[in-house]
Parts: sequence; structure tokens; C-alpha cells
Amino acid sequence: MSAATTSNRSLPRIYWLEARYELLKVLRLPAFAIPSIAFPLLFYVFFGLSFGGGRAAGSVSMATYLLATYGAFGVIGAALFGFGVGVAIERGQGWMSLKRASPMPPLAYFTAKIFMAVIFGIVIIGSLYGLGIAFGGVAMTAERWLRLALVHVTGALPFCAMGLALGYWAGPNSAPAIVNLIYLPMAFASGLWVPLPALPGFFRALAPWLPAYHYAQLALDVIGAGAGQPASRHVLYLVCFTVLCLVVARFGYLRDEDRTWG
Repeated sequence: MSAATTSNRSLPRIYWLEARYELLKVLRLPAFAIPSIAFPLLFYVFFGLSFGGGRAAGSVSMATYLLATYGAFGVIGAALFGFGVGVAIERGQGWMSLKRASPMPPLAYFTAKIFMAVIFGIVIIGSLYGLGIAFGGVAMTAERWLRLALVHVTGALPFCAMGLALGYWAGPNSAPAIVNLIYLPMAFASGLWVPLPALPGFFRALAPWLPAYHYAQLALDVIGAGAGQPASRHVLYLVCFTVLCLVVARFGYLRDEDRTWG
């Protein structure tokens, strides 16, 4: 058997092991794992379930509306902190230089982090859905639940790209603060905590410029509470935003390579 054949057969194992160890590493970091899962659930209990009997948009209950937006909030957090803070810290520790010097495909590293963000996103939305059904009276058809889950999970990708860009440009010590300074105000201004119609006019004008708004609108469209804009508009915005973040991350990656090997 040729070396090339052996190498090709070992590639799936390399990707699997990298993804598995990335997930295990994060699970052993309570400072990341617990807040990422607990915060969206606590916020949903405090706001979504406490005011679940009210109406947020038309016939859509507050519990259903906030299920869509807090699901987006949780997935964004897992993606931004998993990529943004994780990459920045590993760069500071020299782990990225070691990875580049090893024969491991660079894509395996990033695929592992996407896998981790998606798994955490699934855990978060699964827990939220359970709370909404059990205590919030949220009732939807199976097809609508599946569509909402698909939007929530795939919505992690633009924010993985955003986290990657932040991770390559932020320092290891400043990354958590920078991510929080971007993540929390963006979530609030996009209507993820409080329905956008209830916010002042300044935030309603600002929201369409923010990626979290377009992500949330895709989720709200599924439950019949969107702003009435075409879904293609939101998708196009998120695709362009993802490409922009990947370009910024690429420049950061090349800058690191020049510093390491130049």
C-alpha cells in the first residue's frame, strides 16, 4: 500500500480525533461550558417563561418569540467564544505555531472548532426547546420545529467566521473582554433579549446593520413573527458578512505566519 493511500485513509481519523479532543477540552473548561449553556437558559426562564402568556407579535406568544431569539443568542455565544477566545488564547500560548509545524491539515483545526460550536449550539437549543414545551406552552408542528432547529444550527457558521476574525486580531488577554463588548450590545440591539418593536427608535434603526438581527429574523420567520422582509435578504447579508470575516481572518493568519516564520 502506498504512503499516499495510507495518508488519505488516515485523514478522516485525523479530523475525527481533532474534533473529539476539541470538544473534550472545552467540556473540561467550566468557565466556558457552563456560561455558554446556562446564560441563554436562565434568560429564557426569567423573560420568556415569566412573560410567556403575553403576546410579542400578532398571535405569537412571548415564550415562542423569545425561544427563537434566545436560541440565536445562545448559538452566537458558543460560536464567538469558542472561536474568538479559543483561537486568541491558543495563539498566545504558541499552540497555533505548533499546529502549523505539524503534518496535521490546517483545516482539521478549524473544522474541529466548528464541530464544537455546532454541538454546543444543539445542546443549547435542545434545552431551550425542552423548557419552552414543558413550561412555556410552546406548541408547533414537527416540520416547524425542524426548520427552526436548522436555522439555529446553521446560523452558527457566520459567527464562527466572526469569532475566527476576532481570534486572529485580538490578544489572548483582551479577547474575552472584546468578544463581550461586541456580543452583548449586538444581541441587545438586534432584539435578541427584548422584542425589537419594544426598543427605542435608535435601536430599531441600527438593528438591520447587525448580523445578529438578520440571523434572528430568519428564526422569527419560521414562527411567523418576522418583520416581513424576504428571507433571501437576510441570507445574502449573512453570506457577505461571513466572507468579509473570513477575509479579515485570513489577513490575521498571514500576519501571524510572517511573525512566526518571517
